[in-house]
Amino acid sequence: MTIHRRRRSLRAHWPSIVWLTAVWMMLWGEIAWGNLVSGLLVASVVTVAMPLPAIDFHGRLRPLALAHLVVRFAIDLVNASVQVTMEAFRFGRTPRGAVVGVRLRSSSDLYLTLVAELSSLVPGSVVIEANRLTGMLYLHILNLEAYGGVEKVRDDVHALEDRVMRAIASDDELSRAGIARSARARPSSSTLPPTLPPGPQTPVPPTGRTS
Repeated sequence: MTIHRRRRSLRAHWPSIVWLTAVWMMLWGEIAWGNLVSGLLVASVVTVAMPLPAIDFHGRLRPLALAHLVVRFAIDLVNASVQVTMEAFRFGRTPRGAVVGVRLRSSSDLYLTLVAELSSLVPGSVVIEANRLTGMLYLHILNLEAYGGVEKVRDDVHALEDRVMRAIASDDELSRAGIARSARARPSSSTLPPTLPPGPQTPVPPTGRTS
């Protein structure tokens, strides 16, 4: 690799370098010139020597939909935190957890990752497996009964996927996933593609899965 190609590589990866430098300084817990310089050096070496695969993104940013995604996520975060806290003070009662499988409607790795990350950040649920080939997410729910059941979990994950895609996906991606451009035009659950094959769908203990 020539010097000019390296310079172009650094310019192309400057957002990652800035982000990694910020994480480096947060890990040290102190804003200092030494941490800044060392963070830039480490971030530059890591980004250029071990580049991540390029993200295939063909979407468009919609500010209002993105703001709705952020606000709704903050509300869900607060509500779930309160519910988990209340669950912790219910002495003598063991919550009945379960693993629930949800098939997403988009085939994009980017949206699969975003939905999985946002789902895991909400207390009381965590993604234990994401299958990029089938588009399946497997979530462990702390208390399935208090949550509202298996279908409530799937509805919430699909609603989150809707908000993510309406915020940053292209019109073509929204159309292929069967997701309306706005929440008001969102199709009813009866018109959505089935997430699982027909048959009994009962929750299972954490050692098993619903599929």
